[in-house]
Amino acid sequence: MTEPITATADLSARAVEQGQGAAPLFADLGLSEPILRAVAEKGYRHPTPIQSEAIPVILMGRDVLGSAETGTGKTAGFTLPMIEILSGSRGRARMPRSLILEPTRELALQVAENFVQYGKYQKLTHALLIGGESLADQKEVLLRGVDVLIATPGRLLDLFERGGLLLTDTRILVIDEADRMLDMGFIPDVERIVSLLPKRRQTLLFSATLAPEIRRLADAFLDNPKTVTVARPASVAATIVERLAFVAEHDKREALRRLARHEDVQNALIFCNRKRDVDILLRSLLRHRFSAGALHGDMTQPVRFATLEKFRAGEIPLLVCSDVAARGLDIGGLSHVFNFDVPHHAEDYVHRIGRTGRAGREGHAFTLATPADRLAVEAIERLIGHPIPRLEVAGLDPVDWSAESASCRDGNRTGRVRARAKRPERSLRAGAEREAQEARSATQGKSEARPVRRRERLPKPLERSAARPTDKTPHEAKQPVTGFGTEVPAFMRVRRRPSAEPESEPESPQ
Repeated sequence: MTEPITATADLSARAVEQGQGAAPLFADLGLSEPILRAVAEKGYRHPTPIQSEAIPVILMGRDVLGSAETGTGKTAGFTLPMIEILSGSRGRARMPRSLILEPTRELALQVAENFVQYGKYQKLTHALLIGGESLADQKEVLLRGVDVLIATPGRLLDLFERGGLLLTDTRILVIDEADRMLDMGFIPDVERIVSLLPKRRQTLLFSATLAPEIRRLADAFLDNPKTVTVARPASVAATIVERLAFVAEHDKREALRRLARHEDVQNALIFCNRKRDVDILLRSLLRHRFSAGALHGDMTQPVRFATLEKFRAGEIPLLVCSDVAARGLDIGGLSHVFNFDVPHHAEDYVHRIGRTGRAGREGHAFTLATPADRLAVEAIERLIGHPIPRLEVAGLDPVDWSAESASCRDGNRTGRVRARAKRPERSLRAGAEREAQEARSATQGKSEARPVRRRERLPKPLERSAARPTDKTPHEAKQPVTGFGTEVPAFMRVRRRPSAEPESEPESPQ
């Protein structure tokens, strides 16, 4: 989203300090009066850097490769100029005039809300193609003709294969959150969708970072794009106050409850790494009389939408969620973010805490770390370029971070030592047996120490099968077979073919 009026003075001051003069206005970007009126009614006058640089380029019809840190208004950066370009004409049945691809249903819903808010004075129609909704209803909307189609890749291809959609008239393509598309494995679907679009089109690709993989996608999808980068990739907004609390594993829930009670939490996202932990933590918070809800990928779409609406309306101030809500969600005025679990990937830390501190407002981000999270915390601090200030939660068991971290090296060595300590009898018995074996080996000869062969324990009549000539040396073949008391009977002797060489018995090996 864009910067509110209350932050205008700060933005203008920063611009003057940097020698850029007064802060730009939306009216300077070439947008029409109906769009400017809708923006003003939302309380915005000044565009964010990504908006001020991207909107004029999009209005010129050029392809754009945009990159900005999360929470800087990328969504409005492409919805506002699209409304301007699409105004004045209508889409035909089953043939949308523009297409916006989103990696998640929540992001698609958010983009649809932007078109409703900023296109209120334009006669534009939009459709939402996401999973969890009636396919028949979505087909019916497309039959009436839409100007903007907002979709997730899977549902769009499903509807296309059923004959409910044609993409031959699509003139604008937006690939939003391209790095998330890459992480979720949607790139093959995106490539197929792009192959169905006209060659002559305008393509806009937005991403939180411009990794080499994203640049390769841009080379494949975009034609001579204008690159718009307004922030260092994976940076933390200056408006976010970060804190890191070291706690024992058994104290994590108590630490979260104390922080939630002590801090002035208006509304907060609480992130867990696993979906099952989301449900467990939610039950714990409800049991301690917190008003909370849950959001993760296994929930049905109506339940997810209803939970988000309650959270946005302030009915539930705490929302426990997985990383499905970590990127792109614009929840106005979010005061806090809690990382109940340290994220596995350092980049996810930036995206999680980027839900707060948006649009110039101050936000707070708290992370709970156990000694097992030492390496993950170090990776995060290397990525963001600064150490996270430490916070001590009063009343909990002290944690010696340095001592515990040393014992966690070499593949969780502490866990292995603890596992062995639980089986002292087994360890002592095994050690005693090894010592006895070594003692026997030292006092006995090599032949005596050799394990007894199974054939020597068999009954004597059965040993004749083990005395095949092929198993014996030539010297042993001349000896009587034990068990018969005499030489080998005639019917058991091996008949040899005549040989040109003189027959002679080799000498016994010395």
